[in-house]
Amino acid sequence: MDSSDQRRKRKRLLRQSYSSSFSLLSVRSLLLCFSFLLFLYILPYTLPFSSSVFRPVLVVSSLSLSSFSSITTTKSVQGFGTFLFPFKIENRVLFPDHVLLLVSGGNKDGFFKKIAADELECVYYGKNVLIDDVAVKKVLSVDEYDKFRSIVRCPLPSTNYSSILSLKKQGKNLILGKKNGPWMNNQTVNSWENVAYSATLDGDTAVVFVKGLNLRADRESDPSQLSCHFGLGKWQRSSSFMFKTKALTAAQEVVRCSMPLSMKNNPNKAQGIRVTVGFTPHFHVRDHNRVLMPSVAKIFNPRDEVRKRGEGKYELCVCTMVWNQASAIREWIMYHSWLGVERWFIYDNNSNDGINEILKELDLENYNVTRHVWPWIKTQEAGFSHCALRAKDECDWVSFMDVDEYFYFPYSTPRHQRFRTLGYAGKNSLRDLVSNFSSSPSSNIGEIRTSCHSFGPSGLNSRPARGVTVGYTCRVQSPERHKSIIRPDALDTTLLNVVHHFHLRNGFEYINLPQSTAIINHYKYQVWEVFRAKFYRRVATYVADWQQNQNEGSRDRAPGLGTEAIEPPDWPQKFCEVWDTGLRDFVLANLVDVSNDLLPWETNSLL
Repeated sequence: MDSSDQRRKRKRLLRQSYSSSFSLLSVRSLLLCFSFLLFLYILPYTLPFSSSVFRPVLVVSSLSLSSFSSITTTKSVQGFGTFLFPFKIENRVLFPDHVLLLVSGGNKDGFFKKIAADELECVYYGKNVLIDDVAVKKVLSVDEYDKFRSIVRCPLPSTNYSSILSLKKQGKNLILGKKNGPWMNNQTVNSWENVAYSATLDGDTAVVFVKGLNLRADRESDPSQLSCHFGLGKWQRSSSFMFKTKALTAAQEVVRCSMPLSMKNNPNKAQGIRVTVGFTPHFHVRDHNRVLMPSVAKIFNPRDEVRKRGEGKYELCVCTMVWNQASAIREWIMYHSWLGVERWFIYDNNSNDGINEILKELDLENYNVTRHVWPWIKTQEAGFSHCALRAKDECDWVSFMDVDEYFYFPYSTPRHQRFRTLGYAGKNSLRDLVSNFSSSPSSNIGEIRTSCHSFGPSGLNSRPARGVTVGYTCRVQSPERHKSIIRPDALDTTLLNVVHHFHLRNGFEYINLPQSTAIINHYKYQVWEVFRAKFYRRVATYVADWQQNQNEGSRDRAPGLGTEAIEPPDWPQKFCEVWDTGLRDFVLANLVDVSNDLLPWETNSLL
C-alpha cells in the first residue's frame, strides 16, 4: 500500500511538472512568434531602397474606329516597402499634359480628404530595365472624383521614363506601388482619346460616355454595331466582363445601354460596377468577336447627389463647364442668381486657379452651387448630356451657357408681355420667363433659344475693375449663334447636342425668343490677357483647337487671328461695331448697394 501510494504521488508530481513546463513553453513560443512578426513589420521601414527593381516595358498600339490606343506593360512593377493604408491605383490615363491616376480605397470619407497634393509625390520608373533608375516629381493636384475614387494628377514623365507610375508620401522612402500589392493591381495606361470614361444610370438604362468610337457629330449612329459589357471581379486581369447587353442608342460620345435584368430590378446593384462598350472593328468580323473599349467608367446613380428644395423641383438651374474661371465666376453666378437661377452645376475641367474654394464660398453664401470634377478634355457635348441627366430629378428647366455669357432683357413691348409680366426686367425675370411655359399644361416647348451678341475689348488694355458687365460696352452688330434653356424630360433619348442646342423628343418643339425680349451678351473677345487663355485648348469635342489649321473661317475662331496666340496691335479696338451700354446701365441701376456704391461681387472681393 505504501509503495503504491508513493507511485501515485510521483505520477501526480510528474503531471503537474509537465503541465507547468508546457504552459511556460506555450507562452514563450507566442512571445517569440510575436517578436518575429514585429521584426518583419518594422524591417521595410528601416531598410533603404532595394536596387533590384524591375521596371515595366511599354507596348503602344494605335487604332481609329477599327482599334483603340492604349499603353500596356509586359512586365510587372516592383515597388519598395509597404504601406499602412489599403488604397490602390485603379487606372492611369495619359493626357497631353499630365497623367491622371484614379485611386480607390479608404473609408467612406475618402483618404484624399485628409491628404493634400503637397504631401504626395509621383514616382517614375526608367524604361531601361538594365539600369536602376527612379525619378520623383511633385503631384500637380489631388481631387475627389466620385463615391468610389479620388484622382491624382502627375506631370508627364520624361522621355526615358514610363507612364506607369506610382505614388509615395513626400519625405518617405515608401512607394505606394508594390508588385502584386494593393496599389499596383492594374498596370495599364489608357489613352484619353480611346476610353470609356464615365457612366450614369437613367431609369432602367445605363448611359456610357466613350471616346474613340469616332461617331459623327450631330448625328445618331447605328447602335446595332455596338454592345454593352458590365464587369465584376477581376476583369482588369482577364479583360472579360460578366454581363453583355444591347446598345439602345448611340450618338457622338454617348451610348445608352440596356441593363442586365438583375441590375434593372435592383439599381443599387449597378452602383460602382464597371462598364464598357464593345464595337465591331470591321464589317466582316462576327458579333462575338467585338473589341472592348478600355474602360475607367463606373456606374454612378445621380440621384445620390440630388438636392431638392422643400417642395417640388427647382424651376431654373444652370449647367456650365469651366477651365480656370475663378476670376469671373463670382460675378456670373451672382448676376444670374438675381435673375432667378436657383441651382448651379459647375463641371470643372482641370482648373488649377483655386476655383474650388470660390465655389465653396458661394455655396456657403446660399447660392446652391456644386462642383463636379470632370477631368475629360474635349468632351463639352458629352459633359452637357451628363449634366442634363444629373439635373433631371432636380430641375424643371436647365440653362446651358458659358461663364462669359450673360442673359439680358433690353426692354418689353406690349406684344412681348407673354414672356414677362412687367414692362421692365426685375428680380427673378429669367425664372419668371421659363415658368410661363411650365405653367401652361398644353405647352409642348422643350427648349428656349436665345441669340448672342459678341462683345469685343471695348478699347480696354486690362481687365475691367468692376466686372465684365460694366466694363465691356462695344460689340459686333449682328448676333452670333444662340444658347438654350431646356426641359430635361423633353430631351431625345440619344441626348444629342451641339453645345448650343439639344435634340428633342417627338412632340416637343423649341422657341426662339425675340431679340427685343431677351438677348445674351457674350463677352467673347475680352482683353488680350483673358482671351489668350482660349488658345490652350477648346472644350468642345467637335471644334478644332485654335492652334490647328482646321476650319480657319469658322465662327468658333476669332476672325483674322490665325493659329498663334500673338496679340494683334489693334486688339483693344477690334470687334467694335456698335456701342451697347444696355446691360451696364441695367446692372448699375439694379444691383449696386446704395449704402456703399458697390456691386455684390465687388463687396466680397474687397472683404
